[in-house]
Amino acid sequence: MSELSLPARAYLLACDTARDRLPDRERVALLVRAAALTDLVLRGRITDDGGRPAVTGAGGTGHLVLDDLLAELAADPHRKWRARVRRGARGTLQSLEAQLDAAGVIALRTSRVLGLFPRRRPEVRDPAAAAALRDSVLAALRSEAPVPADVAALTSLAAAVELGAVLPRGSRRRHRDRLARLEEQAGAAVPALRKVVRELHAARTASIAAASGGGGGGG
Repeated sequence: MSELSLPARAYLLACDTARDRLPDRERVALLVRAAALTDLVLRGRITDDGGRPAVTGAGGTGHLVLDDLLAELAADPHRKWRARVRRGARGTLQSLEAQLDAAGVIALRTSRVLGLFPRRRPEVRDPAAAAALRDSVLAALRSEAPVPADVAALTSLAAAVELGAVLPRGSRRRHRDRLARLEEQAGAAVPALRKVVRELHAARTASIAAASGGGGGGG
C-alpha cells in the first residue's frame, strides 16, 4: 500500500477490519486531516511559517484530497496548524472515503441507525495489507533502527490521536522517547493533532459531567 497517500494509510490503520467499521469517526476525521497536512510536509509542499502551514512550489500531487487541501491553504494562508487540523476534517474524511471506495480499496456500506441517522461502514478489500500497516507501525515503535519518514509519521499520528487498537496506552508510555524521535520527522501537524484530541477529550468529559449532573439540582 505504499502507493497510497498518508491520509489513506492512516484511515486504513484506523479501520476495524474484523467488524467492518470505523470506530469514533470524529477522531478518525482529525487523524485523516492531520495525516494530509503531514503528507504535504513530507512532500515538501508545505512548510511551517511562524506557526502556520505555508504552501511552497506549484503543481498537484496526484491525490485529490491533498490537492484540495493545497488549494485551501493557498486561498486562506492565515490559520495555524491546530485550526487546520480541526477545520474541514469531516469533509476531508468523507472525500477520502469516496475516493477509496471508487478505487476499490474499500467498499463503503451506508445504512441508517433507527431508520434515521446515516452510518457508513467500510469493508477493507485487503485486510492483510491493512494488517501489514499495523505491523509496520508497531515495528517502528519498538525498534531503535531508522525508519522511512512516512512510517515515522504514521506511527506518530497514530500515537497522537491515541489509536489504542494499534498503539495501546501502555506501549505509548513505554516508548515515549522513541515516539518523540519519530515525531521530529513528521512536522508540526502531529503536535497540533495531539492538542486537538485533548480538547476533544475535555469537551466530551465536560458534556458527560453536565449530563450526569443535570437532574440533581432540586431542593
